[in-house]
Amino acid sequence: MTVTYVGRVSAAAELVLSRTALRPAIGIVLGSGLGAFADQLEEKTAIPFAEIPHFPQSTVPGHSGKLAVGKVAGVPVAVMQGRVHAYEGYSSEEVVFPIRVLAAMGARQLVLTNAAGGINEGLNRGQLVLISDHINMSGRNPVAGPADDRLATPATGVAGGPGFGPRFFDMSEAYSSGLRRLAHEAAHAEGFRLDEGVYLSVLGPSFETPAEIRAFRTMGADLVGMSTVQETIAARQMGIEVLGISCVTNLAAGIQGEPLSHEEVIETGRAVEKQLAGLLRRLVERIG
Repeated sequence: MTVTYVGRVSAAAELVLSRTALRPAIGIVLGSGLGAFADQLEEKTAIPFAEIPHFPQSTVPGHSGKLAVGKVAGVPVAVMQGRVHAYEGYSSEEVVFPIRVLAAMGARQLVLTNAAGGINEGLNRGQLVLISDHINMSGRNPVAGPADDRLATPATGVAGGPGFGPRFFDMSEAYSSGLRRLAHEAAHAEGFRLDEGVYLSVLGPSFETPAEIRAFRTMGADLVGMSTVQETIAARQMGIEVLGISCVTNLAAGIQGEPLSHEEVIETGRAVEKQLAGLLRRLVERIG
C-alpha cells in the first residue's frame, strides 16, 4: 500500500512525539554553522534525521542532521540542527517535509535561520539581519503541482491531517511583523541592534556571479542564499507565523574582492553562534 505525502508527514510527527512528553509550539531551523543553540535545550530529546520515517537526510557540511525537542526558559521548542536544500537533489516536497512535520507536531511559530551573502554594502560579515521579505529566484515553489483537494483542506490536530491549507494564499506578510518586533526587543536586551533586509533565494550550489549580484541589488535584495524561502511558503500555507534571521557569513561576489567558499560560511557562522543563541533564547521567552 502506497503511503500518501500527508501520511508520511503524520508518521514522522508521530515518531518524534512518541519520544518525548513535550509538545512544542515553536519550531526553529538552524542553518549552516549555526547549530549550537540546540545544546542549550533542557529536558532534551535529540533524534537523528535518519531515525525519523521518510525524513530527508542533510548532506551539507555544517548541518548535523538532528531534530531536538526540549525547553528554553521553560518553553517547549523543536529545533532542527540543519536542513536539506533543493541543490542536494531534493524535490520541493522533500525540502519542506520537515516544516510540515513541525506543523503536524503543533508548531504555530517558526524561526528560520540561515547563512547568507551580504548584497547591501552597508552589511558586515558576522552581522545578524532580520528578513523583512523575500524574492524567490530559485525556480521552485513547494505548493506547485497537480491540484489535490485532500491537501487543500485545513490541517487539524496532531499529525497534521487532513491537509496543509489552501492552494492560493496570501503572502503579503511572509515574515511576521509581530515576531520581528519581538526580535528587536530581544536583540536590545542582548545589547545589539538588528537591521532588516530582503532575502533573495537562488537554487545554488554555486555562488553567484558579480553580474548576478548587481542585478539582485537592482531588484531590491539585501541578502542572498540557497534556503529558507520554500520553507516560508509552506509554513504560510499552513497559517504558521514565520521569523527569518540571516547571518551575513560573507559579502557577495564582486563586493569583498576575494573568492567565496563554504568554509568561510561555516567559520563565520560558528563565530556568531553565541550571539544568535542569546537572541533566540530571549525571543523564545517573549513568544512563549
